[in-house]
Amino acid sequence: MLIRAGLITLVLLATMGQAQAYSYAAAGKEPLIDAREQLLTAASEGQDASAVLASLTEELTYLEQHHKVVLQAPLAEAIKNKDAATTQTLLNRAYKAEIERRLEGAGQNLGDYQTAKVLVVKSKRFLDLILPSLSEADRKAADQALAKVLDAIGNPGVFGVGAKVADEKAFKAAEQDLMAVLAPL
Repeated sequence: MLIRAGLITLVLLATMGQAQAYSYAAAGKEPLIDAREQLLTAASEGQDASAVLASLTEELTYLEQHHKVVLQAPLAEAIKNKDAATTQTLLNRAYKAEIERRLEGAGQNLGDYQTAKVLVVKSKRFLDLILPSLSEADRKAADQALAKVLDAIGNPGVFGVGAKVADEKAFKAAEQDLMAVLAPL
């Protein structure tokens, strides 16, 4: 009986450790995603969205400085003019820049599987918001490219069994393919 209890304890400990090691939850808030509905509603209904835009200043400033997109002034103007279509277009540009940002980070962390995986998963959250704006062919191409990015980061396997080393060349090619699909945004 003591041996059985010991084995159960070992199995539980091994399972708990495994669950922690393979937790891919992309914890943390994404202000640009969280504010999406508020901004689109404000634009379509002519509501004041200055507080929402003010809460996004840090994120939008970062994207403007590092990814060469102009977002803050045009977003404020689009919302003021009750232009939901332009607001959606500008949000898609912001999401595209966020995807680029996350994938750049993943590429810089290919040696750290967990970090690279979380960054790719976070980029998928932004891509999912852009997909409805793309043609069916582009949606499929974008999904396939992101799947290739995910595959290229490798896999540590289970206790090393089935491990796959990250492929930097395949990662960069898939990243370029994805960004080419998103280029018109």
